[in-house]
Amino acid sequence: QVHLVESGGGLVQTGGSLRLSCAASGLTFGSYAMGWFRQAPGKERDFVATISRSGAITYYADSVKGRFTISRDNAKNTVYLQMNILKPEDTAVYYCGVVKLGLPVGVKLPDFHSWGQGTQVTVSS
Repeated sequence: QVHLVESGGGLVQTGGSLRLSCAASGLTFGSYAMGWFRQAPGKERDFVATISRSGAITYYADSVKGRFTISRDNAKNTVYLQMNILKPEDTAVYYCGVVKLGLPVGVKLPDFHSWGQGTQVTVSS
C-alpha cells in the first residue's frame, strides 16, 4: 500500500521561503513520476509541479515558474518542493502525489493514483 507523508509547511511572510518534503513508502519510488498540487479554501486542487522518474524532466504551473523548484532523491524515496519568493496567493494545502505507472509526468488529477494527507502553507502579507 502506497503511503505518502508531506512535511515542511508552515507560516511565512511574503517573500519568504519554505521547502516541502514528501516521503514515500510501499512502492518502487524510482519507477514513478511524482507531482505537487495545492488546494486553497473553496477552490479546486490545482497543479503546481511534476518531475519524471529520473528527475530529468520537470514542469511547472505558470503561477510558480521561476519561484518553485521540484526535485527528488530516489535513494531516500523523497520528493521536494523548494518554494521561494512566496506570495499570499500561494496559501493553500499542498499535496504530493504518485503519477500512474507508465506516464512520464503528471499534470492533471486523473494522472495520479495516490495522494498524501497534505501540508498547510500560509503566506502572510
